[in-house]
Amino acid sequence: MSPTGQIPPEQLASLLDQHARALEIYASQWCRSPEDCVQEAFVGLAARKPPPDCNVAWLYRAVRNRAINAARSAKRRTDHERQRSFEIASKVAAEFDPSQMATRRDEEQQLLSSLELLPADSRETVVLRIWSGLTWQQIAELTETSSSSAQRKYVQAIEQLRSILESTCLTKTKSQ
Repeated sequence: MSPTGQIPPEQLASLLDQHARALEIYASQWCRSPEDCVQEAFVGLAARKPPPDCNVAWLYRAVRNRAINAARSAKRRTDHERQRSFEIASKVAAEFDPSQMATRRDEEQQLLSSLELLPADSRETVVLRIWSGLTWQQIAELTETSSSSAQRKYVQAIEQLRSILESTCLTKTKSQ
């Protein structure tokens, strides 16, 4: 043992040379990254004060625990990715439903037509806020107004859009 209460570097190097490959094989029965588990175990051993009574037994226990934890993490990640993929696939499938696509196209066209009826500065504010996701301050700088003016213009534009869209919906309902 070194004066610092840790395993001397020479002894660590010797343990690494003698046991690293066997530890990797041991860890590979639980996880797909056995080299990482072994490396982490050796780092843990090097930092341990005081060193364990039996370095080799401690290394095997540490590698086993790390490998099992790595496998659990990988399973959680895989489960999460699988669930997320399913959610995305369901959403994409719904988007490609022909009747929904036609309805969505009609709604988008109606919205674009309604936007064109707004004054240019109001239309710009709506587009910058909703589709570009800019903050009020960014919109204000871009349009050379104050943040509060940008907000007021946006609220007024949304109210105008609501009125236009409501009147369009009522007109369509009466004509059907």
